[in-house]
Amino acid sequence: MGRPAEFEREKVLEKAMHAFWDCGYGDTGVSQLSKVTRLKPGSLYGAFESKEALFLEALESYGKASVKQVKAALAGGRSPLGAIRTYFMDLAAEAAGPYSKRSCLLVNTVLELARKEPKIQAHVNRQFEAIEEVLREALVRAKKAGELQADADPAALAAYLITSIWGLRVLGGTAPEPGRAKAVARQILAALT
Repeated sequence: MGRPAEFEREKVLEKAMHAFWDCGYGDTGVSQLSKVTRLKPGSLYGAFESKEALFLEALESYGKASVKQVKAALAGGRSPLGAIRTYFMDLAAEAAGPYSKRSCLLVNTVLELARKEPKIQAHVNRQFEAIEEVLREALVRAKKAGELQADADPAALAAYLITSIWGLRVLGGTAPEPGRAKAVARQILAALT
């Protein structure tokens, strides 16, 4: 019988996630993962089976946190459309902020791997679909509150908004001027009214 794991899985996942986020999947080696997690390669493989399995688990953790963050931003007693506006203006500020070059781990993964790795693409798609559903629910609430036009299609608008989030995240990787990111966000939001 093997030795029991002597590490906190969530902390290891977080450290691995940051390594993948900073360098990308392809440029993050097992030696780097071993260094940042302080686990020997054998322990990493024993706990996670492979670099890909570790990446997918880290991506899952990141995706769940992202969904939770969007839900929190769009929930509450304020106007549903107002919450969406605030969320997008916050994204614009983040896109022009000091950590913007990191972009978003999900978006980075799409750009690096999605076409080459169907398993990873399917995983990322599930995360984006969950975020899109949160957006759709907020848009349904906005429509019921009379904040959207009567013929507005919440599902189509949610697809537009998730695509726009990807665009803002990619824009963030270019270190835009704050005014440019905010102008883009305002243009995205103009389509809702």
